[in-house]
Amino acid sequence: MRSELGESGRVQHRVSMADVAAAAGVSGQTVSRVVNGSPRVDPATRARVEAAMATLGYRMHRAARALRTGRTETIGLLVSTLATVGNSRMLQAIADAAAVRGFALTVVTVHGAEGVADGFARLHDQGIDGAIILNEATAASEGLSRPGGLALVVVDASHPVTGDRVAAVQTDHAAGARAATDHLLARGGTVHHLAGPVGSFAAAERERGWRESLHAAGRAAPPVLRGDWSAASGHAALVDALAAGEQVTALFAANDQMALGALRALADAGRHVPEEVAVVGFDDIADAAQYRPPLSTVRQDFDRLGERAVATLAALIAGEGGESILLAPQFVARDSSAG
Repeated sequence: MRSELGESGRVQHRVSMADVAAAAGVSGQTVSRVVNGSPRVDPATRARVEAAMATLGYRMHRAARALRTGRTETIGLLVSTLATVGNSRMLQAIADAAAVRGFALTVVTVHGAEGVADGFARLHDQGIDGAIILNEATAASEGLSRPGGLALVVVDASHPVTGDRVAAVQTDHAAGARAATDHLLARGGTVHHLAGPVGSFAAAERERGWRESLHAAGRAAPPVLRGDWSAASGHAALVDALAAGEQVTALFAANDQMALGALRALADAGRHVPEEVAVVGFDDIADAAQYRPPLSTVRQDFDRLGERAVATLAALIAGEGGESILLAPQFVARDSSAG
């Protein structure tokens, strides 16, 4: 251990990797792999090493490690907005997963292709080891070069992801939409869709799943209602549809917030849910079960998405490859579509 003077003037000792290795009963190389985020460590061994670090109070010296390894242990996140529930939950999930692996996180908000290119350059100038690009920002990244071959994970890729040191991690939005629509079709009649904004990959995939389910059931697709992910836009879309005479008896909303606005519009119009209109959302946000009635929805596992995105990026950074991952969502039945 290295000796240092603490604030009280007494000699303190900086815990070394060798100290951690001895406490955990592993080699110094194994501790180094854990510290550097290598996926080539057995989970049980990693947990033992991390427990020893916590017990001994081991702290990584980032500057020294950067000089030794050529890596800063910092990753970037490119995102177009943090105003939506999905993006803010992904930020939290990615930040948590990064902290577990010892990565610092730099967040850059970008708009359009020029903004994404500038974001890549800014992150590269800061010496980050790799980056995650999130949801709506992915469309603007198509065709752009990555400075220095930056390791990159794309969440909800709007275009095919190919090349070295790049991979995609995303939810199977279309499959979730098919499950929601099939559930509503079982009541009889057709299913209207309250879609997300044009240009959103997730919105397009959820609309595709809805159309595929209707086609498989031999049902014609009614006119698409459209919002911008907000509850206010869901309310406005349903008000307009009902005023235009649309016979809405089942509604699949592309996210839970728009479903909330739709529930209010239906209540204002005297339409009872689920007796007259069944409603299903998407995402399973924290308050979905507290709606009146509790909202049936498609659960998107944001925590797992964030963990997989960071783990895949860590593998790419370590030069150990990283496979693209498609995560299956889960349909959750509640009172809003009962009967």
